[in-house]
Amino acid sequence: MKALFIGGTGTISMAITRALAQHPDWELYLLNRGSRETKLPAGVQTIHANINDEAEAARALEGMTFDCVCDFIAFVPAQLERDYRLFAGKTKQFMFISSASAYQKPLGDYRITESTPLVNPYWEYSRNKIACEEYLMKMHRENGFPVTIIRPSHTYDERNVPVGAHGDKGSWQVLKRMLAGKPVLVHGDGTTLWTITHNSDFAKAFIGLMGNIHAIGEAYHITSDESVTWNQIYRIIADELDVAFKPYYVPSDFLHKAGKYDFEGGLIGDKANTVVFDNSKVKRAVPDFVCTVRADQGLRKTVRHMLAHAELQAEDPEFDQWCDKVIAAMEHAKEEVLNG
Repeated sequence: MKALFIGGTGTISMAITRALAQHPDWELYLLNRGSRETKLPAGVQTIHANINDEAEAARALEGMTFDCVCDFIAFVPAQLERDYRLFAGKTKQFMFISSASAYQKPLGDYRITESTPLVNPYWEYSRNKIACEEYLMKMHRENGFPVTIIRPSHTYDERNVPVGAHGDKGSWQVLKRMLAGKPVLVHGDGTTLWTITHNSDFAKAFIGLMGNIHAIGEAYHITSDESVTWNQIYRIIADELDVAFKPYYVPSDFLHKAGKYDFEGGLIGDKANTVVFDNSKVKRAVPDFVCTVRADQGLRKTVRHMLAHAELQAEDPEFDQWCDKVIAAMEHAKEEVLNG
């Protein structure tokens, strides 16, 4: 069977690319611009084209058909309208990477199923994903377009440690603060539950849905069954760094309104909420799916990998200074209340 991935070298997609390259039943093509210097597994074929240039992509794909096409880099409905024009009648399954952040915020029930309403007034990214889903399902209902929608939650790999609040350059500066003995900002009181999923586990379920007759016209989230608190996440990171965990708790709304970074979507519309996923639906479609990378194991491995690779240690002095400023402001407010 032939599969085409649009993208294929990101956090989520690279794990699938690596696993699928070993699968005896699949022949994999990646369509991308070739701008990333990523070493692909043997046997993976690359089609060089810019998917955002529809005419160029159409020329590159002329005469080709696929059993499965997945777009990992579509974020707005116009991109899916383009995909429909390119692939209608040319694939037996079209898989779209949506987002679990599209689920209702705040949640009516902490247990999230695929039937949980899709509504997120806090994050435009999530609203765009919802609009993409609505367009694709309309094409499925009206034209028989063979859609499968996938909703990842916080999926990570060895290149970036999952943290709640970080700057524009990733999570390394949070680890650097820990190594320097400085307090790290933790949203809320650190007790909300969060679900992190290693990309290698995500890949198992994803591949099980490829070419799966039960997946057409359906939506699935793919996550770990394990939920941990943010305090646990940070403690595991600090323990692997062999330093003390020094949390400084700040309300998520304050972090958003403190001005420097837009945390409304990423925190209030996502990470500040307790999320526990019911994966029963994907397990019915992929009976052997089980996550085997425990949160503490995956976090420790990622910390070790980042420590060993200088190219992943992107320093962010602006974020570091902003953290200090937020802490100073909170301490000043505390003094004002106590002594005022």
